[in-house]
Amino acid sequence: MIKQTLPLCLLAVALSTSAEELHVYAASSMTNAVGDLATQFEKNHQDVKVTPVYASSSSLARQIENGAPADVFISANEKWVSYLKDKKIIAADHVDFLATNKLVLIEPKGDDAKFDLSDATAWVDALQGTRLAIGNTQAVPAGIYGKETLEALKVWPEVEKHTAPTNNVRIALALVERGESKLGIVYKTDALQSDKVAIAAEFDDKLHTPIRYPMATLNDQDATKAFGEFLKTAQARQVLAKYGFN
Repeated sequence: MIKQTLPLCLLAVALSTSAEELHVYAASSMTNAVGDLATQFEKNHQDVKVTPVYASSSSLARQIENGAPADVFISANEKWVSYLKDKKIIAADHVDFLATNKLVLIEPKGDDAKFDLSDATAWVDALQGTRLAIGNTQAVPAGIYGKETLEALKVWPEVEKHTAPTNNVRIALALVERGESKLGIVYKTDALQSDKVAIAAEFDDKLHTPIRYPMATLNDQDATKAFGEFLKTAQARQVLAKYGFN
């Protein structure tokens, strides 16, 4: 009797198609870190394929509310996790805090915008006819933190007239990278990942609500629980630290 075996290429396809898919919905500012975390997790869980979905926390929360197949949600602020808890989509005991971040002012690399951050006129002059790249101040966490900061500096009423609101923090970063905006407000982690921008100033944490990233698991499936537990390990913390998260 001749024993038949699958060719290696077909075996690989069979194994890959049998892998359980885990959907991780993460804030745009977590793009690099979550991509790395997913790779590390898959090395020890070869039966699981992590599929990340990145967007602003507000957009992700709305998608989840409308039935998107998220297993894990990592938000850039507590507001949108609380929103889903109020909707009974996330259980309170399924939430942990993953990391913290800092807010910075960025400029195109090579520029040298030094000015008094509490002087509204100086902000407008430093923009040189462009607009301040900032996340939507009503929904995008980085934009919400940015507005709080500018309000605390007492420059918001004037600076607001010269803003370019974006759908997520990575778009704000891109505007400054391309030189379309002379200034932008993003997370420190975003600025550190780009070689096209420089940090012009780091805002005092006291100027805004603490920037904390809650992580929520949306079901009790084995893969979901395993990924949630992995995010609490020393290995995961090292990955987050590599990208500038605290």
